[in-house]
Amino acid sequence: MCDSHSEQHELQIGKKAPDFKVEGYFKGGFKKYSLSDYAGKWKILFFYPLDFTFVCPTELVQLSERHSEFEALNTQVLGISVDSVHSHQAWLKEMGDFNYPLLSDMTKSVSWDYNVLLEDEGISLRGAFIIDPDGILQCYMVNHLPVGRNVDELLRLVQAFQTGDLCPVGWEKGKETLGKA
Repeated sequence: MCDSHSEQHELQIGKKAPDFKVEGYFKGGFKKYSLSDYAGKWKILFFYPLDFTFVCPTELVQLSERHSEFEALNTQVLGISVDSVHSHQAWLKEMGDFNYPLLSDMTKSVSWDYNVLLEDEGISLRGAFIIDPDGILQCYMVNHLPVGRNVDELLRLVQAFQTGDLCPVGWEKGKETLGKA
């Protein structure tokens, strides 16, 4: 993978998130998706290792069940793995449709750009990236393979970033902030 890239994208908080154009699957249809398709919206780019695994469904199902909470925050969830769109389609026949698209990073270039690719294994780590409406990376968390992420924390983080204020430890929507950032 490294040989096909002249240099790794410098992923940095407060800078533009790397854009991409990949095929995805959503509720019976295939189409091309890019990050820039969602300009003006908050985005959560949610990397997971593979379809048909054990931890991934627990995360992805909960994201789907709570999708309306993200929508209420003007936030688009995008799931992404190195699986093909046909694998996504077959998996979702078993799982039931999700309320957000699953993107295919078969070339592993998006995983590479977001620094979540495990090259030796050919899969992505569990990465969650929060990107603001202007395409600026606000936050990312990356877990090793065995441990899933917390949907409550993703919601809390989006809400906190949307205040534009300084938010103390444990801040939750409705609580006082520390003032303007």
